[in-house]
Amino acid sequence: MNPSVNGGGDKARVPRPVRSNIRQASVIIPKTGQRLRRTVTLGISPGLTTPNANGPASENSPLLGGPNARPKPSDVPRRLFRTAQRIGHNGFEFARSRTGKGILKCSIAYLLGSLATFVPAIAAMLGQQDGKHIVATITVYFHPARSQGSMFEAVVVAMVAFAYSAFIGFASMGTTIFFHKIVNSVVIGHIIVLIVFCGGGLGLVGWIKQRMEHPLVNISCSLASLAIITLLTKEGAVQAARFSDDKVVQVLKMIVMGVIASTAVSFLIFPVSARTDLRENLIRFTDSLSEVLASTTGCFLVGDEEEMKSPRYRTAMDKYKGRLADIEKNLVEARYEHYFVGTEGEFRLEAKLVDCMQRLAQNIGGLRSAATTQFLILAQPGLGLSTERRSGKVAVASLEVIDERPEIYEGDPTSKSALKGSTSSILTPGEVFAEFVEQLGPSIKSLAFTLREILDDLPFGPSPDYQFMIDTQYRSSLEAAVKLYSESRKVALSKIYSTNQLNKERSVDVEADFEEVAASCGVFSYALQDFATEMITYLDILDDLKLEIEERPNGRTWSWLKVWRRKQDIRSLEDTSSINTIDQEANNLGAVENPGHRASPITASETHGPQMTHRYRLWKALAVFRRDDTKFAIKVGAGAALYALPSFLSATRPFYQRFRGEWGLLSYMLVCSMTIGASNTTGYARFLGTCIGAGCAIVAWELSGENPFALAAFGWFMSVWTAYIIVAQGKGPMGRFIMLTYNLSALYAYSRSVKDLDDDDEGGISPIITEITFHRTAAVLSGCVWGLIITRFIWPIKARQKLKDGLSVLWLRMGLLWKRRPMECRLQGKTSNAYMDLKEELQLHKFLARLEKVRKSATSEVSLRGPFLDASYNRLLGSTGGMLDALHAMNAMILKETRLSPGEVAILKSTTSERAQLSLRITHLFQVMASSIKLEYPLNDALPSIDHTRDRLLAKVFSFRKEEKSAVIGSDEDFALLYSYALVTGQISKAMKDIARELEILFGVLDEDILKLH
Repeated sequence: MNPSVNGGGDKARVPRPVRSNIRQASVIIPKTGQRLRRTVTLGISPGLTTPNANGPASENSPLLGGPNARPKPSDVPRRLFRTAQRIGHNGFEFARSRTGKGILKCSIAYLLGSLATFVPAIAAMLGQQDGKHIVATITVYFHPARSQGSMFEAVVVAMVAFAYSAFIGFASMGTTIFFHKIVNSVVIGHIIVLIVFCGGGLGLVGWIKQRMEHPLVNISCSLASLAIITLLTKEGAVQAARFSDDKVVQVLKMIVMGVIASTAVSFLIFPVSARTDLRENLIRFTDSLSEVLASTTGCFLVGDEEEMKSPRYRTAMDKYKGRLADIEKNLVEARYEHYFVGTEGEFRLEAKLVDCMQRLAQNIGGLRSAATTQFLILAQPGLGLSTERRSGKVAVASLEVIDERPEIYEGDPTSKSALKGSTSSILTPGEVFAEFVEQLGPSIKSLAFTLREILDDLPFGPSPDYQFMIDTQYRSSLEAAVKLYSESRKVALSKIYSTNQLNKERSVDVEADFEEVAASCGVFSYALQDFATEMITYLDILDDLKLEIEERPNGRTWSWLKVWRRKQDIRSLEDTSSINTIDQEANNLGAVENPGHRASPITASETHGPQMTHRYRLWKALAVFRRDDTKFAIKVGAGAALYALPSFLSATRPFYQRFRGEWGLLSYMLVCSMTIGASNTTGYARFLGTCIGAGCAIVAWELSGENPFALAAFGWFMSVWTAYIIVAQGKGPMGRFIMLTYNLSALYAYSRSVKDLDDDDEGGISPIITEITFHRTAAVLSGCVWGLIITRFIWPIKARQKLKDGLSVLWLRMGLLWKRRPMECRLQGKTSNAYMDLKEELQLHKFLARLEKVRKSATSEVSLRGPFLDASYNRLLGSTGGMLDALHAMNAMILKETRLSPGEVAILKSTTSERAQLSLRITHLFQVMASSIKLEYPLNDALPSIDHTRDRLLAKVFSFRKEEKSAVIGSDEDFALLYSYALVTGQISKAMKDIARELEILFGVLDEDILKLH
């Protein structure tokens, strides 16, 4: 067979017959609604092209010159000047960028926060106690380089953190006072405080931190830990069994000062609105959506996979995915802004708009899946174009380019002969695909053209006004385009399936290949129509949003303040779309319920029968204490209580205070993470940041000579480059640790030098900066080491093992989904949720996202078994994510089909046996792979194959189409549900082969050593 057809070797281009007529498609022009006949081109936007780094070449361009040519000696000064000019220009542009403005805002906020230490009047408001540098630290933690909505959220979490720490502090004081005065035993009070309030309170903070895994929540947990540790171990009221609100009031004042400084800078200097960001990203996302739609459609019609593998296409996909994530983040932050200004109705519509765009993205995924399946089919040997068709005897000579010819109408006397000439010699599945493209290509391109024209204009105009760009004609034009496409598709499909050559008797494999081609083409055409239908919904939501913004029929409302309203009113306020989903994914990603923590598989008769003993009931009731997150909270609390114990003993309290044990305990809380790998990463960043901050503090103190203006200037410079680390590089913990240590040393030393403290510790009014930094560094190091000891030796949770266990459970859950036999649920008249409801699907996706974080933590773990094979596990997670996306696509198709047509019922009944075998085979393979990775045991070579079972299903569909279609099938759309099922099973089959290959890399293959009997 010619390699130019089936891949491999150079593709020889066969000359095409000269055609006098170029096929033109009927196109709906969106802005006018006119139906024209013209040649449709889905061109690639210039924004996706890769520019030449050296500029455009011309006939006068030198062949050996260019930027790498060696300059003449006389040109060196000029080149140096140009380099300096370019660096200056780039620096100026960076300063004007949003990132540069954010860094400037952070430095200004820090400068304002440091005034609480340098300005005597402000320092006097905070009393004679130390810790005034916390105001500057709060401006670093709650930095102003964020949107207004995010600042509202930061204020809320900061106040919640203060309220919680104040409660712990006052409760601890009350407990010690009670046992001292009533029971006359302060020791018992101290024990209760250590166990309940110190251990339990900090353990709960650690649990919330790992449960939420949200940046602002993490910062608020650090703030709460600092306040609790200061009140319980440093302030001294708890140890003395007396009531004192001085430190609590000081902490409140410092939080208020720091938050006010950051909020004022955020709102007054280069303010950033999440609502504006949302509109800007909606514009960018629709542009990316337009590009991906055009590129994917073009790749499918051309039949060339290389375009989808090109850097240009990958860049477009990366932008498309990144902007979708930005939209979800902007929506969460915009909610706070809408609630504050009373535009709840606008927020609900924006949430619906984002939800609609997510469904459009899912339809794009369906288009990509269909195109990928088509490429796999055409790449198989023997499935390409026949020699006869390649020789030019038939109109379609190749898949590289689609030559358009005049449309064929039913009333045209030449239509039958044309159809006969184009379909009478179909010999291979590749020829079937060629006929699909020949018949459906023009209508697909026409609809894609109309959609792209609309997407390029929507939804808003340029900044700063962002006027609505929606045209009243768009909806009617799109409806007309969808109607035209639907009619053209029905005519084209009926022509293809009416050919005698397609209905000839063939082997099961060939029939399966024919039907797989039909499935990929059918799913692509249905997904494109679904995309267009969803676009109509998108236009309707834009109309409603335009009305709400311009006229605001219900006025401004603040319903969220009505805490007395009923629960269903709260649900109706946010029953918008996936805003709860977005919140959970953005704010609560780590809170995913582990699918392994489901109900026990023991049946009701066993659990309620006589066999269920009291011991088993107790074991089952204590299941919550066997969870990893509960164990983590317990060991964090126990470790905190043990570390804080010296502060409650009279013999060790002076040592604890001298070496600043409170900062060691805070470091312990920051280092403790769920897995050993995450603790290693955080501990390294904490210690390195502390050393850098301490070194900078020594340099600043020595050079400034205790001058407040010089110290303020040094602090501003420190805040600039650490803000670059936090904002530009995204390394928040490292930047915060550096500034925290700098503040603890330099600003604390200044407070001592101005007699702000009345003790002689660490030099008194003549502070010894080296002693101060040494104590802080030693405390931080001890806290980091203690945190690593706790996480490694008490209920250790290894990221590597957690990743394997998580993948095993996830694959078992996916196997159980297939055991439910998705199509059978609909055939038996059960609800759509009988297969997989949206909550379960969300849990699976969140669990996979959590495993991705565990994989990153595993790279920091050290093991004698060797390095962590990050690339293999990354591919395993990627294949698992692909299977989850395929399950979602099928679930979306099932949920869309609210009622089965008689034709769909007939197709499903005729394929019941084949689908049952295929579902059981997929379930079995999921269980085998789950067992392999759980036991770290290699797979054997005799794994059952899905392909043969799937081929029998496709052959059955092919046979059904030939024999029974005319009697029971109303239209070819009745095959859409089963086509989607076939496409999903094909994707899962490919993903399982990839997973099996990776498991072989990880665990090897069966050999005699493994099978030895010991």
